[in-house]
Amino acid sequence: MRVLAVEHPSFMLHEQQRWHPERPDRLIAAKAGLVAAPVELVRAEALPVSLDLLRTLHTAEYVTAIEGFCASGGGDLDPDTYAVAESWEAAIRSAGAGPTAVDRLNEGAAEMAFCLVRPPGHHALANQAMGFCIFNNAALTARYLADRGERVAIVDWDVHHGNGTQELFIADGNILYISLHQFPFYPGGGWLDEYGYGPGAGTTVNIPVPAGTMGDVYREAFRRVILPVARQFAPDWLLVSSGYDGHRDDPLAEIKLIESDYAYMANSLVGLVPDGRTIVFLEGGYDLNAIQGSVAATLAGFAGDFDMGAPAEGESEPAAWRSLELVEKGLGDFWKVR
Repeated sequence: MRVLAVEHPSFMLHEQQRWHPERPDRLIAAKAGLVAAPVELVRAEALPVSLDLLRTLHTAEYVTAIEGFCASGGGDLDPDTYAVAESWEAAIRSAGAGPTAVDRLNEGAAEMAFCLVRPPGHHALANQAMGFCIFNNAALTARYLADRGERVAIVDWDVHHGNGTQELFIADGNILYISLHQFPFYPGGGWLDEYGYGPGAGTTVNIPVPAGTMGDVYREAFRRVILPVARQFAPDWLLVSSGYDGHRDDPLAEIKLIESDYAYMANSLVGLVPDGRTIVFLEGGYDLNAIQGSVAATLAGFAGDFDMGAPAEGESEPAAWRSLELVEKGLGDFWKVR
């Protein structure tokens, strides 16, 4: 299977002087995972996002403020999120990586794409940076596609709820957003009864699970909720916000996934959309070995070339299973689940 790796040197230059968990070494680990995966890599340079597209989701005032902040040398955008002079180019090319992938995939360059981007995106709001994110990379790609008449499903398995992505599409019936995340946890949203409203009623799906949840619940969530809902939605394109901070070795979270769980989740999504219409975005993940192994497993899962095996030994607590049952019950008003 050919995988389009969308990257740019500027992504390595988004770095502050003091140590920070969202650091360039993460990208080196992710690239090593791509190289180790049983796929053929085709490389593309991420083009800058058009300002017109950027301003469809982010306010013009915010975009101008970020550009000026970086031009003046940067600093802290909030207690978690930084920018430096080089961050402007990194941010606009991270935001442009998805549209670049769409255009190249439409030309037949590969069967799927993986956007090796920094800074990540799924926490970014219309007018606010947060959670290490400046612009919402996956959301901008969804907007790029939806503006062309495409139906888009976004599956977000980062350990943190993608509050930015949810808020941007909470009333949009052409974009399905599904998040599987630790709860309660940063950034605080992602309650199971947040379903969207107006034309978007039912197109926001949250699967919150407690700390300590293992791959058994994640796999069952795909079987019982994510795949049934996504198939009924019938997307034209699939975007995956692929954070690897749900790995059991990640230092910033408390979910207990292993590499084979990422392979399983990826493999479950095969066939949801035609070849050439899946784009994966690097989001979180802060243990370098876990990133490398999990990126390789993700691509192997999409390629169907991985022994999915069983989850790690042990079982998730009853509270995790109860949460999944409550999600199913609530979604019954919108979708046929289990």
